[in-house]
Amino acid sequence: MARTWLSIRVDLVEGGRSGPLWPRPGRVFAGARTHTFADLATAIDDAFARWDRAHLHLFERSQRRLLTSPEWDDVPDESQPSTGVRLSSLELGEQFVYTFDLGDDWTHLSTVAPARIDPAEVLGILPARPLPYWGWGTIPDQYGRDFDSDDGGTELGPHPGWSDLPPLRPHWGPRSRHGH
Repeated sequence: MARTWLSIRVDLVEGGRSGPLWPRPGRVFAGARTHTFADLATAIDDAFARWDRAHLHLFERSQRRLLTSPEWDDVPDESQPSTGVRLSSLELGEQFVYTFDLGDDWTHLSTVAPARIDPAEVLGILPARPLPYWGWGTIPDQYGRDFDSDDGGTELGPHPGWSDLPPLRPHWGPRSRHGH
């Protein structure tokens, strides 16, 4: 297959309760020029561990705005739905902003690589939608939680080591009477 796909680096700059992030976590995506910006939004949200998808998103490209949510009541005149705009409209080296959840403002800087890629060579497959193939950094929880808590106010307590795990591995589970 020829080098027809785009490589798009996406860095999480700020958002949620995290403020500006440093170092910035990021992912690199392979995307066909036939994929839409909505396809890219879904791939980004998957790769950045977004589990509550009931939020609007926004792409900003040199003053042009692209939106996915048709229920957005106050759509700017210059906007287009991201479901109808293909990645082929991107230029090599172009930078744009992707924002997920306009309330918490998870803002990403996206940069198209200066050369196209061959997905079979880079990914080993030809995926049906944009797919991350490289990544780094710690992704903050979408709602700023550090651990699972039903009431949001439970104290975490001391680190249990492996004692709270089922004995499915030799060092997991409560210690025996002999200290093993």
